[in-house]
Formats: sequence, C-alpha cells, structure tokens
Amino acid sequence: MGMMRKRYSHSHPFPFPFLFTVFCFLLLHPMTDADNTNFVYKGCAVQKLHDSSSQNLKTLLVSLVAQAEQKAFFTTTSGEGQNVIMGLYQCRGDLSNTACYDCVSKISDMLENLCGKVVAARVQLIGCYLRYEVVGFKQVPETQLLYKVCGSKMEGYDDGFEERRDSAFGMVESGVKNGGKLFYTGSYQSLYVLGQCEGDLAKDDCGDCVKSAEDQAKAECGDSVSAQVYLHKCFISYSFYPKGGSKSNMSSFPGSLGNQDTLRTIALAVGAFAALGFLIACLLFLKSVLKKKDDKY
Repeated sequence: MGMMRKRYSHSHPFPFPFLFTVFCFLLLHPMTDADNTNFVYKGCAVQKLHDSSSQNLKTLLVSLVAQAEQKAFFTTTSGEGQNVIMGLYQCRGDLSNTACYDCVSKISDMLENLCGKVVAARVQLIGCYLRYEVVGFKQVPETQLLYKVCGSKMEGYDDGFEERRDSAFGMVESGVKNGGKLFYTGSYQSLYVLGQCEGDLAKDDCGDCVKSAEDQAKAECGDSVSAQVYLHKCFISYSFYPKGGSKSNMSSFPGSLGNQDTLRTIALAVGAFAALGFLIACLLFLKSVLKKKDDKY
C-alpha cells in the first residue's frame, strides 16, 4: 500500500509544470506579426536548373537574405556566363527591417519545397515577395496579371461604392508616384487601399502599373468588398468596411491594423485561458499535497 501511495502522490503534480510552461510560452511568443509571412501564391518554371547553377542559386539566396535586415528592396546576380542568376526581393513599404528580414528568410527556407530547383521562381507572402530567374529566361510584361483574390460581394446595392473606390484608387496612383518609396497606403470614406511597385521601377511607370492593376481589379472582382491584385511589377489591395465599421473589420486587408488588432485579441484570449489553466494546475497540486498528508496520517 505504501508503494501505491507513493505512485499516486506523483501523478497529480504533472499538470503544474506542464501548463506553467505553456503559459510562459504563450506570453513570450506574441502573434501580432504572423500575417506578414502568410503564403499568398507561387509561380514556378517547368524547366529544371542545371547542377552547375545550383550553387549560384544558394549564393544568391544568401545574399538576398543578408540584405533584408537593411533594405526593403534589393536585387543582385550570382554566377558567370550562361549560369548567371538574377534575383530580387521586395518587402511591403510599412514593414520594419526585422519584419522584412523574417519574411524574406521564410521564403528562402521554403523555396525549394515549393518549386524544387527550377530556372525561375516567384513566391509571394503577405509582407514580401522574392523572385529569381536564369539570365535569358523569357520575361512577362510589367502589367501581366499573376494572381488575384476577390472578397465577398457587396451585400445590397451601394450606388456610392464605385465612386469611393475610384477616388481611393486615384489616391494610390498619386501616392506611389509622389511618396518616394513607390508605396502608398491610406483610406477614403471607409475604404482602405494599399499599392506598391517593384523598387527599380520609374515613378511614371509605377503609376501606369498601378492604374493597370486597378483596372484589372474592377474587371476581375467587380463589386467585391475587398480585393488583392498582383501584377508582375506592382500590386494593389483594397478593403471596404461599410455602415460605420471600424478598422477591426478589415480582416481581408493584408497587413492592416485590423489584422494586428485581431491577433492581439486572440493572444490575450489564449493567455487568459492559459492563466486559468495555471490556476487550476495550482489547485490540483495543492490538493495532491494535502491528499498525501492525509494518507500519511
């Protein structure tokens, strides 16, 4: 019977250290920037990369990742002759250097699993994209549509939506050309917009690219309350929150304050549940200690 009591007395304290560890982990690992590295789309060439160029690709990726802590945009080459590979990355204009580095690093880590070793590839995350190609690989036009995401349709008829959207689009066109970073984000009458061009594009070309993206958003997504449109050299995004909504309604807007607020709320909720679990674990631990004392007497 003594052995039975000894085994029993050690069975209940287990939740205490376990839940305490979980509680600390949740507190020390906030989720507010998780959406920046969410996957959006990939584009992979069919042709395989020659073995002689594999090392050049590795060197290229290392160079790109190394620059991501310092610059939002960077382009470089690796190799010589027919084995030269050109590559670049672009981080969203409102990302910090640390967030940019994390985003680009994640693409570098996942690239081979997504595409294998091919002569050209492009991977887009919410906060950044990275692309590379063997020199001489066939180029697509700057305004080529690569990917789109259309949100839900407008509930009921809103005769002012198209005018608001067109006005907001005009702000994006002007903002990317005049802002200095080929990036713009803002709002107009409950409609949030974001636009960005590849970092080596001329200002006027950037404006033209954004205008093309806007036209394609209208054609492809119509009266959707949100949309993301990615062209070869630029992208735009918009999100409409009608009827006096707040920024927290902007769940479909990439990188928005709405997403960050939502993630903070989730983190707080999870933390509260962890705290409750910690309290329960303490009570169980206390109960097991008292039980052990009662068994002795």
